[in-house]
Amino acid sequence: MVELFDTHVHLNNEQFKQDLDKVFGRMQEAGVTRVLCAAFDLKSSEETANMAGERPSVVASVGVHPHDAEDVPDDYLARLEQLARRPGVVAMGEMGLDYYRDLSPRPIQQRVFREQLALVRELNMPVIIHSRDAFGDLLEILRSDGISPAGGVMHCFSGSLEVARESIEMGFYISLAGPVTFKNAAKLKDIAVKVPLERLLIETDCPYLAPEPFRGRRNEPAHVRYVAEHIAQLRGITIEELALATTANAEKLFNLKV
Repeated sequence: MVELFDTHVHLNNEQFKQDLDKVFGRMQEAGVTRVLCAAFDLKSSEETANMAGERPSVVASVGVHPHDAEDVPDDYLARLEQLARRPGVVAMGEMGLDYYRDLSPRPIQQRVFREQLALVRELNMPVIIHSRDAFGDLLEILRSDGISPAGGVMHCFSGSLEVARESIEMGFYISLAGPVTFKNAAKLKDIAVKVPLERLLIETDCPYLAPEPFRGRRNEPAHVRYVAEHIAQLRGITIEELALATTANAEKLFNLKV
């Protein structure tokens, strides 16, 4: 039985409100044994922590996405620290920079990112990084501030091979999502082949970015199998080999007992 670990989901999203149990059922049928439910603000951090406490197949992260950086209250770091210590919370994030939509001013994105990185180092937790059209400033901050020895993951990676290699040197894993299956995603397919297998993770980022053949529809954890099958085919290995490696990588990063 193939055992897959979807390392980035948003199952607390409104789109799953009506059929969450069925989503978990399809996930199990597809061989997805565990998911990490990632937060993006204080409210979702509370929700992901609660879900991790209620469902054995779920672990969680807590953090503030760059889109929401402008709206953080004065006590947000203290509240994140409290949530980070809850059972089942294994990482901080997603956090980082997003210059594609610029929903928060860039200086505020950078400040909130650096403040959260300081908490990541203090708690010695893995960090989940979001970066879109911002790798220059993101890497500059990571070079100067650093992460914790626990490492981290570049989630739904969209950078270059050179950025991937520097990220790995910093202690990051590279996580690929549905876009790697798209026909025009030559850069991502190249990265899927060239990133060392021991540094590769897979995810859906559901309900977003559904892989082929579900592109344009709601994504869900069961679909991570299509990401895994596509990457395995690109690398010339079996899905069993890909699943074994990426699940072991996730368990190592998030310090989970096998």
